[in-house]
Parts: sequence; structure tokens; C-alpha cells
Amino acid sequence: MADDDLEDCQISEMALRQACVGVNLRFVHDGAELMAYLRRCGTDADTPFPGMILLDLNMPRLSGLQALAEIKADPALRRVPVIVFTTSQAAEDVERSYDLGASAFVTKPMSFGGLTESFRTLSDFYLHVAALPPAALPSAT
Repeated sequence: MADDDLEDCQISEMALRQACVGVNLRFVHDGAELMAYLRRCGTDADTPFPGMILLDLNMPRLSGLQALAEIKADPALRRVPVIVFTTSQAAEDVERSYDLGASAFVTKPMSFGGLTESFRTLSDFYLHVAALPPAALPSAT
């Protein structure tokens, strides 16, 4: 999960636990940190390659849209599902996210219950309904 708001990260972690979604959640706090994390996956046994990315749009250094563009332009990363998970409801953010290859665009619910239900729904869909390509680790070249 890439989100610069520490409180949002903490609440998201609690909501995922409440939703009984058994995932190994890791946080990065801006788009540049996300890209650094993704590019070193597979080089360190303690750095697992993500099966999905929850991406906030409004972050410092490298915005969510800029990070999404980099992810989808990189052959080693482009198949990782990226769920834009943001407070934005702007039509231009929705359109731009899909234009750049987002798998889904979700506006963050304002309530804890809504957040928990969103995570439960995303988990059910992506873990039990959708067929996803196997995550390919970045090559060591």
C-alpha cells in the first residue's frame, strides 16, 4: 500500500484485519519509495514481490499517477494489479488512472465499516474470482 497519510495506513491495517483478509501488508509513503521497493524485490529474501498494489494518488515526491505510469511501462512490473485507492472522486483522476493501466479505481470510504467492506470485496474478487497472471519477479539483469 502506497499512502503518505500515516493515519490512513494504520486504519487500513486495522480494517484489513477486521475484514479477515489474510494478506501480508507492507506500506510505503510516496511514489518514489514505492518504485524503490518494487525495483529491489527479488534481490533480498526479506522483500517479497507484491501480488497487488493499493495506490493513493496524492503523494509527495512522485504522485500516484506518476508511479502508476512507471509501473505499467516496466515489463517486469506491468502485470501487478494496481488498485487506485484514493480520496479523489474527480472524473479526470478516474479517467487518467484507467488510461495509465489501473486495474480498478476505488474512492476510499469515509467510515471504518465502509473501508472494511471495501477490503473484503477487493479481496474476494482478486483472490477468489479474478484470474491473475503469476507475479513475475524482476529479472536480475
